Amino acid sequence: MSLPQAAPRSDHGDRTAPRILLYSHDTFGLGHLRRSRTIAQALVSAFPDASALILTGSPVAGRFDFPERVDHVRLPGVVKLQDGSYTAQNLGLPIEEMTAMRAEIIRAAAQSFRPTLAVVDKEPTGLHGEFVPALEMMRTSGRTRVVLGLRDVLDSPDALQPEWERKEALTAIRRYYDEVWIYGLREVYQPLAGLDLPADVEARLRYTGYLRRGTPPEAPADASPFVLVTPGGGGDGGALIDWTLSAYEHDPSLAPRALIVYGPFLDGAMRKGFAKRIRRLKGRVEAMDFHSRMEDLYAGAIGVVAMGGYNTFCEILSFDKPSVIAPRTRPRMEQHIRAAAAEALGLTRMLDCERDGTGPQVMADAIRALASQPPPSANPLPSLLSGLESVVALARDAMADLMEPAPLWAARSA
Repeated sequence: MSLPQAAPRSDHGDRTAPRILLYSHDTFGLGHLRRSRTIAQALVSAFPDASALILTGSPVAGRFDFPERVDHVRLPGVVKLQDGSYTAQNLGLPIEEMTAMRAEIIRAAAQSFRPTLAVVDKEPTGLHGEFVPALEMMRTSGRTRVVLGLRDVLDSPDALQPEWERKEALTAIRRYYDEVWIYGLREVYQPLAGLDLPADVEARLRYTGYLRRGTPPEAPADASPFVLVTPGGGGDGGALIDWTLSAYEHDPSLAPRALIVYGPFLDGAMRKGFAKRIRRLKGRVEAMDFHSRMEDLYAGAIGVVAMGGYNTFCEILSFDKPSVIAPRTRPRMEQHIRAAAAEALGLTRMLDCERDGTGPQVMADAIRALASQPPPSANPLPSLLSGLESVVALARDAMADLMEPAPLWAARSA
């Protein structure tokens, strides 16, 4: 399929209003979309004439409200199977056809939108290389600064190194990317430390701090206390919810009440089973399927029980809530690494199944202790939540450089 050519430009008149393209493959979960949405909102707020377009594969993108001057393109969905392969979510096409179709949509959107800045989330070449045609186009034009955005933890080094070698990630960074923004602090964790990075890639790393989440109005003073239980998107959160319910079933005196937000991806049959158990607890535990403004719930909670994904961790820090993190260890060690590092710094408490056990009383004791557990602010780290301010400053510098005769990557690749 041939794509329409972008309209010719006259001087740099179309550069007065920054255009920011954000891409995340989003095969599952909420993390990538929520991170892109948060960054987009910060950038359009900082640059009043800017617009942002998010390219996302998230099947629940339509459930979210997007700020003014931020919109999204929903890519045809794919899902990850247990063996690590991918398949079409609804269309029934081979994965090769799906990624080829998505690649054309991505390239056409980038060609039409003509971004000043492109921020690619986590995958340097996109799902199965689907972002490469757009990267080539932007590199050839020289009119777009391209940034790779990484969360604070990706996986253990022994797992990450073969994955990045297979995907030729470092080659892609050297060829296409001006900078790599790491949405965390070096003092907490260095996600690429075990990869023996080339010096020119190391020079592109920028640690921003964690991405602060907005603060909604204070919870009503007469609201009854509750513990917020969140497994993120919910797709692999059944074990956390089961453990929490077992704690309340095992310990009739356990308080305060728990509010569980299942997440949109929790298995339906599992949800029905949990609902029956919750009814028998007679108001000590409540549940809801989904909440598009989780910030409101964090503000009212006395503490948080979670699996410890990136966005959840940012919200715990932003709302300064005592928390209990029960991380997963499969398919990635990401959550366990983050929780262990945060516990060592006094920012949260981790429940490690091998160290602490898995019995219901273990969780009950942890929930009860939240009322006296120090919040993250009791152990402050400089610039811990400076992420959005840093992203804005980095974006401003990146876009200011675009009027120079040649972009930075042109000199690097020469």
